[in-house]
Amino acid sequence: MKVMVIGGGAREHALAWKIAQSPKITGLYVAPGNAGTAPIAHNLNIRPNDIEALGKAAQDIGIDLTVVGPEAPLASGVVDYFEGLGLPIFGPTKAATQIESSKVFAKKLMQQYGIPCPNGITFSNYSEARKYLESQSAPVVVKADGLASGKGVTVASSKEEALKALSDIMEGRIFGSAGDSVLIEECLTGREVSLLAFTDGKTVIPMIPACDYKRVLDNDQGPNTGGMGSYSPPGFFNAELTRQVMKTILQPAVSAMAHEGMPYKGVLYAGLMIATDEPKVLEFNARFGDPETQAILPRLQTDLVDILLAIVDNRLSELTVEWNNDACVGVVMASAGYPGNYKTGFPITGLDKLDEEILVFHAGTKFGENSRVYTDGGRVLTVTASGKTMAEAKAKVYHNLPRIHFDGCHYRKDIAAREVN
Repeated sequence: MKVMVIGGGAREHALAWKIAQSPKITGLYVAPGNAGTAPIAHNLNIRPNDIEALGKAAQDIGIDLTVVGPEAPLASGVVDYFEGLGLPIFGPTKAATQIESSKVFAKKLMQQYGIPCPNGITFSNYSEARKYLESQSAPVVVKADGLASGKGVTVASSKEEALKALSDIMEGRIFGSAGDSVLIEECLTGREVSLLAFTDGKTVIPMIPACDYKRVLDNDQGPNTGGMGSYSPPGFFNAELTRQVMKTILQPAVSAMAHEGMPYKGVLYAGLMIATDEPKVLEFNARFGDPETQAILPRLQTDLVDILLAIVDNRLSELTVEWNNDACVGVVMASAGYPGNYKTGFPITGLDKLDEEILVFHAGTKFGENSRVYTDGGRVLTVTASGKTMAEAKAKVYHNLPRIHFDGCHYRKDIAAREVN
């Protein structure tokens, strides 16, 4: 088989790394890929949103399966386009991707079908939203409706912070058309966890749970990012909670999408808050999470290609998905200034100085002169390790991180700390 992965981040590197382990693979391509995917796949110089060019490449190369990493091409209809060409592709359609691309759509779906979630109201008029927000007490959550690279959510600890977020989104247009509407929600407290699931539109098979870190600084300080690290499994999230989330959230959501005439196939990501009473949905995503994927896929024992094909062919019920019992910790190394303005083009050193079992998934990297690896994005690398215990996995990662260097590099020092301390 020839497989193409769409995307150029650490999630796509992890997907390509796992797919490459399948004995079915005769050719692996990543569009556009990065310096990390280059040794294991053919990088194609095609942007993830250039859907026509991706389709032509798939036809010209004879790709047997395309796997979509990021949300933007899904929201642009890459699955619909490929299916129109008769090309097998893994991911939800443009209509089904609304569960991520529109927080308003997702909220209405959950409210209509009784899927537990925070109370919230949507607004498309700034003055009405501001008036409502002024009547609320902090903390409160303000969300841009559309895609914002994981940065469109503000958990405001004061009314002033909430009003500024609202103004930035709807008046300042910092997320463009993603801020045409906003969702204002109650702020839930508890433990956050991500539970992803494979689904072919009927059968739903949960993955193993993981936790990610959205804030840029230790102790959950600073602005939101696309994710600064992840670990799996969280000790507080047991098998019974997985069964409960399957029964009250994941299966109902997939059934609801089918009932709405937009069958959901691919990966459904539920971002959850675990409070005292019941798990509630903070957000749905329509694809593999980043950075959760980098801490989940190292634990997958079943051939990932078998799973992807079973979903595309509507026969997921025939499969058993197995995981190992290891703990896995991944820490993101980011550019100075991220998630704000940052510079790129700095050489990365130390990648050849790591312990053998350390996995490094590249995100914002590229090859430069003398075939050296240079920074090329905000999130640059995810450094990952597995261990028999969380303490062992965490120790391995943080023992190796200082060996890698690029100008201005920074990373959180507390990934998985709560599980170990």
